[in-house]
Amino acid sequence: MTDQVQASLSRLFEEHRLVFWYDAAQDMREDYDNLAIDSVTKVEVTNNEFGLKHRVLKQEPESKFLIYKYGPAPAMKDNWLLDLELASTVFKADQSAIWLSELRLDPKMEAVVRDHTEFYRAQSRLETLKKRLNQGDAQTQIRLHMLSVCAGTEGGLDTVIEAILGELAKGKADTVKLLSRCNLTDFFWRQVGLYYGYKSENPDFEDFAITLFKSAYQLSLEDHAELNAEALLLFRRWKNDRLGADAFETLSNKYVEPLAIAADIEKRDISLLAAIDHYEIIDRHIIRHLVHALSSQTIAAADALSIIRGRQNTHWYGNYKHIYLAITYAIEFNQSLGEARLGMTSLEEGVQRYTQTWFRLDQMYRKFVFHMQKSGQTGLLGELYESLENRYNTSYLLTINDAWQDQVNGMNEWSIPGIERQDKFYQKHVVSIRSRNNAPKVAVIISDALRYEVADECLRKIRTLDRFDAELNPIIGMLPSYTQLGMASLLPNKSLSLKPDSGVESDGNSTQGTANREKVLETGRSGDRVKALQAKDALNMKNEDGKALFRDNDVVYIYHNRIDAVGDKRDTEEYLPEAAEDAIEDIVTLVRKLTSANFTNVIVTADHGFLYQHRALDESDFSVADPQGEVSFKNRRFVIGKNLSDTAGMKKFTSGQLGLSGDLDVLIPNSINRMRVKGAGSRFVHGGASLQEIVVPVLRISKKREGDTSKVPVKIIVAGKSIITSGQIAITFYQGEAVTDKVQSRELVAGIYASDGKLVSDEHALTFDYRSDNPREREMPRKFLLSREADNFNNQDVYLKLRERIGSTSHYQDYASHSFQLRRGISTDFDF
Repeated sequence: MTDQVQASLSRLFEEHRLVFWYDAAQDMREDYDNLAIDSVTKVEVTNNEFGLKHRVLKQEPESKFLIYKYGPAPAMKDNWLLDLELASTVFKADQSAIWLSELRLDPKMEAVVRDHTEFYRAQSRLETLKKRLNQGDAQTQIRLHMLSVCAGTEGGLDTVIEAILGELAKGKADTVKLLSRCNLTDFFWRQVGLYYGYKSENPDFEDFAITLFKSAYQLSLEDHAELNAEALLLFRRWKNDRLGADAFETLSNKYVEPLAIAADIEKRDISLLAAIDHYEIIDRHIIRHLVHALSSQTIAAADALSIIRGRQNTHWYGNYKHIYLAITYAIEFNQSLGEARLGMTSLEEGVQRYTQTWFRLDQMYRKFVFHMQKSGQTGLLGELYESLENRYNTSYLLTINDAWQDQVNGMNEWSIPGIERQDKFYQKHVVSIRSRNNAPKVAVIISDALRYEVADECLRKIRTLDRFDAELNPIIGMLPSYTQLGMASLLPNKSLSLKPDSGVESDGNSTQGTANREKVLETGRSGDRVKALQAKDALNMKNEDGKALFRDNDVVYIYHNRIDAVGDKRDTEEYLPEAAEDAIEDIVTLVRKLTSANFTNVIVTADHGFLYQHRALDESDFSVADPQGEVSFKNRRFVIGKNLSDTAGMKKFTSGQLGLSGDLDVLIPNSINRMRVKGAGSRFVHGGASLQEIVVPVLRISKKREGDTSKVPVKIIVAGKSIITSGQIAITFYQGEAVTDKVQSRELVAGIYASDGKLVSDEHALTFDYRSDNPREREMPRKFLLSREADNFNNQDVYLKLRERIGSTSHYQDYASHSFQLRRGISTDFDF
């Protein structure tokens, strides 16, 4: 024990010149005799009190003395050294005294050691506590430190509770048991009652947890609750902490039934639940409400979108992100359809209106189906899906293509004035670029079945990239709108001819396959070095391979096939929406690879578009016509043959009318009708003359030298004086401009901080991605609850800060700040 005694005494001599030691039990003589402390003189009291006093006060007034007495301390009236003892300190050699000394605590703090001896028996706990103690800590603060050491946390009582909640979720009670062994349980519950208002004759942690869930829910609804608003703050911080997410979800799902939350939310106004995320069942309730209200048209679109927006930063949003996005696209589809004028007076007007507005309806429908499928919970969307499917197929798709068919029926040749036809692509786009000064090199990406609306989404993704710009224009695809003819049309050619089996030749040369297309490319502009390759090979190129591709070639054609490969098979056609998403990602990656390899002229186009209806088709969607003549090829959307008869429900073209060589005829079913073909898919089709099939995109991409992207600016708007007088404050944040391709969204975290950087409120994750041009629609109001700790900064300035993550790191930097003077009446509760 000598080492512990020596260490304890050494610490006492750092602050005192004289230290008294009474060996009351008369069992530490050996420890005293073996003791040696630098610059400390050992003296023993043996009826020599006056001599000792004279020595320490007169003879050696600067020296340090350990004054030892073998036996108990004398009574005060008999203690001739009492004045020296009172002016210095007394060393107690029991274990509690040693721990006190090791912690550098005044002997008056003996109770925090004596009452909790089990805590100190673990040297690791003692060492951790020692690091956390601050000079001047009172006994309550020391015990709070002890709680956090037992829980293995760093922080106040809230972190201890969060740790115990985590154990409770796992069916463990390690910290609770340790607090009991260390005699800290009563203290813990007294503090919980003081901080959070929890009262119970027989306090129990699970009872507290249930009460916490119940009270947080009630307080969020501004109802009366058993616990106070500090408990709501605790709950929010724990719920929003990534490290506590699993525990929160486990306990939330466990308590939702005992607390009868399902019955309660049925009685609540949906607007009150919009920002509450204590239970996953709330999201499902909101979704069912939105789906029914939208299907029955009993909710305004703006109100529905506002509710969805309120869910974006809630806890369970990730589980329902796709379903909320599906609802959003359904709302936008219905809004756009309601505003659309689905008619035309000419072919030119039909194409123009399709490429300006109508195509977005196809896009929103596809996005709806994609997110519905990705959600994995299509049952929740069933009612809305049926409504949207009916409107898309009947009110939009059939309507515009019936009107379009009226225009097509009057055509004598497949040509639309003022709009480029697909077989002129090579001359108009490749040769025109190569003929400029310095003959710039060209890369063409041809994505099979890249419909115009998919290309538009691709355009917007590319434009969000820094220093990238792009423009999208339509060309008219060749008829029939199928792969062999569309691919051949994009090559250099003087004459294209259909073969009876649907094959296509360019100037007598086969265009089937990559190798044959490269040969046709070689017949193009004189002197050009050309290369045709598959997208999968281009995507796997290393940087040096890309540089070599640029160095060794003037014109590169890259063939990409995601959409058609999935859609053109009956077993996979339902996954068309996902294939379109994958195609966009592939194309963006290819564009970046090509520009990195120094290609400054990149063009993305397609062979044809497509029709897609997610629901299985009705019998009325199939053409009942039976083509007459020498039929050589037939699929869902066209017939090839010789001497084909005019057939009801179909439009007949000769090869010459289609701009093709040869004597074959082509029949195209009217509007969006399909023909019955054994074994073929019917939901994804192409080959016909619908706008979705024949409006082909040409997406031209360029890269700038200077950066051109930015994030939206955000301001803090304060109404009235910058003073906080209650336990909460309402703040409005304003997004300075609308989000566009180049002006991008901004994600911030908002909270109120004291001057020392301590968070004294709850925090809000904020996403500023408003696209509205109306400034009023870019405002975001939020309420902040102040914590109990805010009382420590009363009559001081506190700061509302917007913080932004630094890249993808875990670090944040200040984005904006606004100071408030805190003038609250000191209180442990909040003003609601």
